[in-house]
Amino acid sequence: MTDQREAIRSNAKYLRNVRPVDPEEICEYVESQPHPAVVARVLREEAVDLGLIEREDGTFVPVDEEPLQPTFRGVTEFPDAYARALEDLLVEQFGPGWPDGESGDELRETIRRLKDAYYRQNPVEYDETAALGYAVYHLPDYYAVFQYVLAELADEGLLPRSLRVLDVGAGVGGPALGLCDFLPDDALVEYHALEPSASADVLERMLAETGRNFHATVHRERAEAFSPESEYDLVLFANVLNELDEPEATARRYLDSLADDGSFVALAPADRNTSIGLRQVERSLTDVATVFSPTGRLWPSEEPSDTGWSFTVRPDLDVPPFQRRLDDAATDPDHSPGEFVNVDVQYSYAILRTDGERRIDFTADPNRWAKMAEMDEHVPDRIDLVALKLSHDLSEGESNPLFKVSDGSERTDHYAVVTRETSLNADLLGADYGDLLAFEGVLALWNDDEEAYNLVVDEETVVDRVPA
Repeated sequence: MTDQREAIRSNAKYLRNVRPVDPEEICEYVESQPHPAVVARVLREEAVDLGLIEREDGTFVPVDEEPLQPTFRGVTEFPDAYARALEDLLVEQFGPGWPDGESGDELRETIRRLKDAYYRQNPVEYDETAALGYAVYHLPDYYAVFQYVLAELADEGLLPRSLRVLDVGAGVGGPALGLCDFLPDDALVEYHALEPSASADVLERMLAETGRNFHATVHRERAEAFSPESEYDLVLFANVLNELDEPEATARRYLDSLADDGSFVALAPADRNTSIGLRQVERSLTDVATVFSPTGRLWPSEEPSDTGWSFTVRPDLDVPPFQRRLDDAATDPDHSPGEFVNVDVQYSYAILRTDGERRIDFTADPNRWAKMAEMDEHVPDRIDLVALKLSHDLSEGESNPLFKVSDGSERTDHYAVVTRETSLNADLLGADYGDLLAFEGVLALWNDDEEAYNLVVDEETVVDRVPA
């Protein structure tokens, strides 16, 4: 069998440079005359090593070496195929009436316990029911979140079409499914997932729905124990840093498994504790890596030491049918409609690289701009400064628009407050999360109540986007 496999590989290596590799043709060249289906299976198993993608007609061709061209337009819903696969798991576990009766009550109580444990920062153990409850509540939002982060890398030409991915603490597979759907059909993915808990059972079932050129392997090992044997284009920690005993040390070790031009991506929920925890890990790694985004450093040799709570908000998803069914079936008096619906796409993230690449390649000029680390010297003056926009409108419409801003040097939180909107400062409201802005004539004040600096944007202030 080894000789047969090597013969198939040898013929494929030759033909890939001449014409599409056809299993029916290769079987004629192999001495044992294997069936075309056997040849196709071997080619699929060897596709990553050979750099081949399988086409709809069953032939194999070399993967394009050009980086991915972004076509991403956002995420509006969780796909039906994945929703059906999850419901199949729920039916297998609880029966066709899974949202009702004791099974529905068990799932709802499980989701409540998970939410409470995260809120209290308590450890979570995932048995079969907990894994399914987590999937019902979180699979859709993490499916969306990772695609927005991938889009940022693709926009900069930093996603190769042949992609090696290590997903540390892969959970039930939201990021994996998002990755699969983000990529075009002619991309080749070698995906490795680390997941030691019962969530791996859900993950493997969901991975069965991915495409023909998405080659997945699940390692049921803990992050602390696993030893990466390859270099990866993407190393992902999605909602897992907060669950590790030594998040900074573990992240540092996996940073070593990154390819020279690869990206280390960390994701966390938008809540205060997990977001701040992610930012602490990010800051602990800047001696060996560069922050690509979103919290860039605009001043050489400066590092921020504020709380670091920063997150972005994307459009809500349509309500998945399984969430609606579970929520509608609730009958207990403590239930509030929508309690088991989770369509918010709000998250914290960090992208680090070891090649020095930054999404915004900008260095502030001390002769032109004020530095946030020295803001005490500028209160209560009008100053000019550059800063990254690192929040949506935090006022939620109840007061003056308020945005977290950063230049990567701050020791204390800084917020831009719009007290008077004009055409000259409109770029602040219209800028996207992570955009670089120049403020001219902004009023620097100290806010005793919030123990933070307010940068007051009024009719005397000009705000402009700065080209990256």
